Amino acid sequence: MTLSGIFYGIADFMQMTFRLLEADMIGNIFNYSCIVLGFVGLFIWLNMQKKYNAAAENNPDQLK
Repeated sequence: MTLSGIFYGIADFMQMTFRLLEADMIGNIFNYSCIVLGFVGLFIWLNMQKKYNAAAENNPDQLK
């Protein structure tokens, strides 16, 4: 197998994957899942930041 055969195989696999993403069977599910995942990550990050801020206020030896 030559190097060009490997690259053509990778290209064919990527084109097949992108054709599936263009299909109507996915619809807006991917978009909605990205939005939900973003909000979940935001709330987790805000909760962790609240804990870090509370720990920083309780520690007088910390540089501010």
